Amino acid sequence: MITRSLPAPLVRRILLCLAIAVPAVVFRITGFAPNPVVDLVVFGAAVVAASFLLAWAAEAAQKDISGALAIAILALIAVLPEYAVDLYYAFRSGSDPAYEQFAAANMTGSNRLLLGFGWPLVVFVALFIARRAAAARGASGRAVPRALDLPGSSRLDVGVLAIVAVIAFVIPLTGQIALWFGIILIAIFAAYLWRAGNAANDDDDEEFVGTAAHIAGLPARLRKMTFVAMFVVAAAVILSSAEPFADALVQSGSSLGIDSYFLVQWLAPLATEAPEFIVAVLFALRGEGAAAIGTLIASKINQWTLLVGSLPIAHLLGGGGTDLPLDERQVEEFVLTASQTVMGVAIIVALRFHRWAAIALVALFALQFVVTGETGRYVLSTVHIAVALVALWLQRRDILPTITAPFRRQSSIAAGPGERELAGSER
Repeated sequence: MITRSLPAPLVRRILLCLAIAVPAVVFRITGFAPNPVVDLVVFGAAVVAASFLLAWAAEAAQKDISGALAIAILALIAVLPEYAVDLYYAFRSGSDPAYEQFAAANMTGSNRLLLGFGWPLVVFVALFIARRAAAARGASGRAVPRALDLPGSSRLDVGVLAIVAVIAFVIPLTGQIALWFGIILIAIFAAYLWRAGNAANDDDDEEFVGTAAHIAGLPARLRKMTFVAMFVVAAAVILSSAEPFADALVQSGSSLGIDSYFLVQWLAPLATEAPEFIVAVLFALRGEGAAAIGTLIASKINQWTLLVGSLPIAHLLGGGGTDLPLDERQVEEFVLTASQTVMGVAIIVALRFHRWAAIALVALFALQFVVTGETGRYVLSTVHIAVALVALWLQRRDILPTITAPFRRQSSIAAGPGERELAGSER
């Protein structure tokens, strides 16, 4: 058996994930559905377990797919669970208008969670590791890092995200996600993936830790068989669990007296984004903060392009029109999400992520749970834009090189401060 050739720790972790997913498969096959809350727990646990399988396999796959393309593919695979849930809501909305709000809710929640919590978390971890290394070397106070630097090659990702962040305001301005606009977003993602595939490979000696290290250390043929099998199994679990998990979120809100919109917007992303955060934190813990942020930036790009662009297509295939309409609450959520993205881009436009910027991001992210009124949300969006304008003014020399990076050859992209990645500067 193939399992006899795999390291025991790897087998145990895979079997644990499968054991967590089995009840959901049984529920789905037999049609057993005791109540929405139990369904939510069972199918939610299966999605999380499958997400870990995907994250481990995707990271290990970098052994065979190196460079910027690997980061982009890893980011895409890591958010597949979110795609499954979001696209189900959009598809269902084609025949049931009550579900129209939930597609946008899940997308905006996961998007803001990624930037408002994921980015700062990685920065804090990376700076902690870098400071500990500096202290071990006996470095003076001035030598202690206070910012995470990104490599010059990151200008491609930041530039693409900057373009997407600006054109994303078309959605709240028109009050819908139009099919034509969705096609444009998908085309941008395809172009980004093509550019990433042609980017220079700066690191051929990828290091792996934990479960991914066990997979990457296998002989080539066995390694590929293992991560492909993990992809297939995880995808099957996610596809079979996405629909009942999504429905259970909505029904649980009603039965528990909790706003279903809130559950869809925040509980689902917590389940689907958790493995991605863990992968990014693992990068940061081993002194690769730039790679960690790079993964999350790439995820942000494919959420704003491929995911959002696919929503009107799913809505159309589900029996709806060519455009996915948004109500007032959804418009407000898109404005808040787009303005947060603009702020995030402005903060890292110079390829340097300061500690103060991470603190500002997480503070404003937390503030949205206190400021819940429509007027307050628009005020918070204005604060995002104001912070962005200040950051852009302070780093104005880096604006043009960054926004033109997606249109220039990789070799001509100016090197950034991260060429000597701060988190790894102790080497």
